[in-house]
Amino acid sequence: MSKIKYLIRCIIRMDYKGLFQAVNRIHKRSKKPRIPLFFDIVKCGLKFGAGYWDYELFGWWDLNDAERATHLTRGINNTLVKICNAPEARSVLIDKVEFNEFFSDVIGRKWIKITPETTLSEFEEFMHGLRFIISKPLDECGGKGVEKLDREDFEDLGALLSHLISSGNGICEEYIVQHSEMSRLYPVSVNTLRLVSIIDDGGDSHILYAAVRFGNSGRVVDNISSGGLTAPIDVETGTVSNTAFDKGFNYYEVHPYTDTKIVGFEIPMWQEAMELVKRSALRIPKLRYVGWDIAITENGPIIVEANHVPGIHFIQIPAHTPDKIGVLPLFRKYIKF
Repeated sequence: MSKIKYLIRCIIRMDYKGLFQAVNRIHKRSKKPRIPLFFDIVKCGLKFGAGYWDYELFGWWDLNDAERATHLTRGINNTLVKICNAPEARSVLIDKVEFNEFFSDVIGRKWIKITPETTLSEFEEFMHGLRFIISKPLDECGGKGVEKLDREDFEDLGALLSHLISSGNGICEEYIVQHSEMSRLYPVSVNTLRLVSIIDDGGDSHILYAAVRFGNSGRVVDNISSGGLTAPIDVETGTVSNTAFDKGFNYYEVHPYTDTKIVGFEIPMWQEAMELVKRSALRIPKLRYVGWDIAITENGPIIVEANHVPGIHFIQIPAHTPDKIGVLPLFRKYIKF
């Protein structure tokens, strides 16, 4: 596609309402005039593949173009996904049932697909020995639609099954009991680690970067899009290396719900989690760039799910990049693009 056609397509498809709202928010945060901000955001979109959310999240009003060029933007991330992840292989991560079947030996929990045809006897077999379960939609992400259910809140298992079928959520899983150290951070949700793996040009797997995510305000999910917090992990040591933040750009050195110190928190079984991800990545060599969600239990790390389009929002915010350098140089250590 020519540059002129690309420019015309971008102009036609631009979300102008969202752009103007972002300009107003950034103006309030940066104290910079709106009109120069508007044109700078548009320029960065065309030059670096950065959406207005990238510009706002990464504090680009404070960066020059050389510093911006080191950042992984949404556009560059999409390009990396196209280069690294074969479309025909992606269903194993997209389809929750296929994922659980493929990684049955490392997910560490019972599960069942729920359909209108699911029988009570099948459900009773699944529920044997379980009190709490997690119900998930098959086609949502970011924690949307997830329910934590207690069998004691229902008259019997038939009533629970009826609720599950009527909810439209297509899969139920045994509730994960996390490691006591992870509960110390926040006990209401399962607090997962996000480890991003890359398979280099020689076929070896590596961990690019990592973060811990935890819920807040009594919510049972840990996703930042659903009110959770996230903080970066030092890959070498397995300790939380900087403050947590939420989608409102609020920063936390201690968890507001538990008062547990976040910065310096040591992730239990960190090396085991790293090895689990690196081994699992090699099982799907056609998907070279993957974001893995890992839970830590008393018996070791287990895989919760994985994503073929890893999120970029938690790794390059200004508070975590005082040198104003993004993660693209890290990618280029392992792959050519």
